[in-house]
Amino acid sequence: MIAPMSDSFQGDRPTIDRGADLLCTGRGDVGEPGAVGLPVLLASLTRCIWISSDGEILELPPRQAAVRARSAAPLLCHARLTAQRLGTSPFPAFDLLELFAFVHPARPCVPTPRGLARALSMDMPGKIEDQALVLPELARRLLDDLARRPSGEDRNAAAIAWTMSAAGWPWGPEVLGALQHIGGRPLKGGINVWDRLPVWSDEPQGPVPPGIPITEKAVRERLAALLAADSEPRPQQADYAAALCQGFAPREVEGAPNLVLAEAGTGVGKTLGYIAPASLWAEANEAAVWISTYTRNLQSQIDQELDRLYPDAKRKAKRVVVRKGRENYLCLLNLEEAVRSLSARPGEAVAAALVARWAEKTREGTLIGGDFPGWLASLLGPARTLGLADRRGECIYSACPHYGRCFIERSIRQARKAQIVVANHALVMVQALTGEDLARLPTRFVFDEGHHVFEAADSAFAAHLSGQETHILRRWILGADRANRSARRVRGLQRRFDELVGDDQAARDLVTETLRRATVLPADGWLVRLQEKAAHGPCETFLGALRDQILARSDHPQSPYGLEVYSQPASPALADAAPRLAQALADLYQPLRGLKMHLLKRLDQEAADLDSETRRRIEALAMSLERRALLPLAAWQDMLADLLEETPPEFCDWLALERSDGRDRDVGLYRHWIDPTKPFAEALMARTHGLVITSATLTDRAQAATPGQDAAEPGATARDSDGDSADAEARAWSAAEARCGAHHLPQPAYRVQVPSPFDYAAQTRIFIVNDIGKSDLSQLAGAYRELFLAAGGGALGLFTAISRLRAVHRQIGQAIEQAGHPLFAQHVDDMDTGSLVAAFRDEEDSCLLGTDAVRDGVDVPGRSLRLIVFDRVPWPRPDIRHRARRGLFGGRHYDDQLARLRLKQAYGRLIRRSSDRGVFVLLDRMMPSRLADAFPSDCPVTRQGLKNTITEVAAFLKTQV
Repeated sequence: MIAPMSDSFQGDRPTIDRGADLLCTGRGDVGEPGAVGLPVLLASLTRCIWISSDGEILELPPRQAAVRARSAAPLLCHARLTAQRLGTSPFPAFDLLELFAFVHPARPCVPTPRGLARALSMDMPGKIEDQALVLPELARRLLDDLARRPSGEDRNAAAIAWTMSAAGWPWGPEVLGALQHIGGRPLKGGINVWDRLPVWSDEPQGPVPPGIPITEKAVRERLAALLAADSEPRPQQADYAAALCQGFAPREVEGAPNLVLAEAGTGVGKTLGYIAPASLWAEANEAAVWISTYTRNLQSQIDQELDRLYPDAKRKAKRVVVRKGRENYLCLLNLEEAVRSLSARPGEAVAAALVARWAEKTREGTLIGGDFPGWLASLLGPARTLGLADRRGECIYSACPHYGRCFIERSIRQARKAQIVVANHALVMVQALTGEDLARLPTRFVFDEGHHVFEAADSAFAAHLSGQETHILRRWILGADRANRSARRVRGLQRRFDELVGDDQAARDLVTETLRRATVLPADGWLVRLQEKAAHGPCETFLGALRDQILARSDHPQSPYGLEVYSQPASPALADAAPRLAQALADLYQPLRGLKMHLLKRLDQEAADLDSETRRRIEALAMSLERRALLPLAAWQDMLADLLEETPPEFCDWLALERSDGRDRDVGLYRHWIDPTKPFAEALMARTHGLVITSATLTDRAQAATPGQDAAEPGATARDSDGDSADAEARAWSAAEARCGAHHLPQPAYRVQVPSPFDYAAQTRIFIVNDIGKSDLSQLAGAYRELFLAAGGGALGLFTAISRLRAVHRQIGQAIEQAGHPLFAQHVDDMDTGSLVAAFRDEEDSCLLGTDAVRDGVDVPGRSLRLIVFDRVPWPRPDIRHRARRGLFGGRHYDDQLARLRLKQAYGRLIRRSSDRGVFVLLDRMMPSRLADAFPSDCPVTRQGLKNTITEVAAFLKTQV
């Protein structure tokens, strides 16, 4: 039993016998089996290598290896993935990844034996036997790293290791032995990392930027300075960077920003291309430029590229901030509460301690997409790691004892003083809508991955009246259900207001009334009650009637997948329940709005008396009330009113029952804008002075060849400097303008198009296989297998459905790995997507199966990606929302645009350097010829049988060195 985690550790010192180390360096040479004091286990899809404690190397069946592993905790790499491959539940083990996370917190590492060897600057082992043999040396290297550290360098490591060892961490005695040179009893509060983090300073935001313009000459000079002396000259990159200057010019008319739409082909060097003008403008105006991306992966890439601009880490920390939504950051109060509860839950000590260890070393404090290893969440469990973020809007702001050290608050304040803020589309749009975390909307933005602006806006400006959303609002207002221990960290509205209201009886009455009226929202267990026809309260009654209507009107109510139906006409039960719920929500809305008005009134009436901290807390709480409660409540009331009347023409409403693996997950009434770029243009674009929206895939080349066919599309009448709206170039840009909202602005966008410098005709081949049945999974699996083998690995298999991916994986896994190509698979392997892609990139001859997440925004240069195989044309899903948009954006041509965009994105993953070569294969004989415009015009698309394709893939890639 672990002792309570108070200010000092109260348990007995764990026994450490250094004469009986589990890893004994005196029993043999490095890498020799006899040098190991404990068994070693390494499992792939096809082989299990076991090295006994006396050095015998065995290859065992998975079941036998699992039996041995349970009887003697082995040394291994990635315990959960190993258990999955053995077909058993997790078992005690000496996991090298846990040791690496302790020794080198906040340091990247690919979670494989070869990845660990690379991270520790060791020779990369080849065969699986060699990888197993190197594991003991990896452990020794990590322990030696600890032992060689100066005694004063990392004093908290011993205290945290003490906590972990007392909880039974297998590595505990070894780690404490390596740290003996630190000496003494464990440091007071060693795991209480929140007490040692630096306190952020709150400085006022600078004045409104003067809008000093930048010149093309200066931009070209800045770009030249950013590029290394030996960089390959790219005139296209300089032209691209110079053309973006217009986005940083002074705005001439209110509500009419300088919008630049810039398409730059792969290899142009977009990132440094827009960093050059952005950094120049930021320096000249002493104001921030926000660079927004769709994926966290690209956020990290941009951050790395900014090292060129700010090679000094300390200077960069002042000039550059990476911003993400609150749900991505570690909440220190959540961590403290997890640590304080370890006496009752000692099994969570290792996870809490490793998170604390990382928290002391992290640069930005983000658990997702930052320097927190994604594989660590897989090892320790998402609830014990990612679940420590503020995922339920539970922040109590300055009432929190750790407010002054909060990672989120620090990033907000750094962003106000930074010159470059690297954010993401979702965060930018939410902040534009609510003003949350922004003292003033920035005046200049760069939206990279601009082809995803439409999807990001679609999510940000939607409204979901569902069981999960209403339950989350109940928890935000009332706090955790006392009967639900797993929700112990959820803090209610009363805790947020306690210190602020003081003796203010009017405010207390409003809080009390809000708490009373929030009970109409679904409590814990709501989904079970719906299924048992035992709904409680007006909201659950509405959701139950809604669920019944979906099941009654669905063609396949027993389907294991999600169901959706049109919202109108409402059934009698739903028509009866909707007004009752609308009234209940209106009754809840009133005291919540009263609380917000009361807070704002206090800011005005007590302006001379409120200290800065109290004022900030009041402002934050008022903003939180607006975003978390008032906005959704207002939207829900509108949706309920329209349910019995008519949905406004700008919206699409529908009912949906969400399912996963045949189990109900949520049910609700959903509303999305048919054109979500309209609220995006109003909330953000029209309020800024300049924007650059850029991507490698903005235009649709197919439209240029078919004059007049898309006249019904928004933005189809293009506006360019020559005023010629009928030429082919204008038609090619119409899709880009429609999908980013340019047609909602009063003045035309500036267009920039820079072709890729790559010779795609020489570097790539494109094949459509026309003799296999894409619906026959055996044929499909056989095609993947033979194509992967022909390429010798380095293959990415893309799928439009998870079920098809899993089926193919089951059929090809053994053959691929037996040929010497490690096979990784999203939705199969117990690893996060980022780690899977990192492992695929690291293992040059490996293969990866994935879906959308690995199709967009993944950068795998070199031989690690030389073949892409797509299972079928990625047509948009024909759901109710898509049908509504199809009618607005051009019917069949809209479907074609989306399919071409996805094909273009997938193909764009293939060539990332001028030396790359690759093959793109589509296993869909039904692909229409009109979609071939997704590929470069000088690249022929060959339709032929699988046999010839396999032969040509092997021949083309055989020449690659």
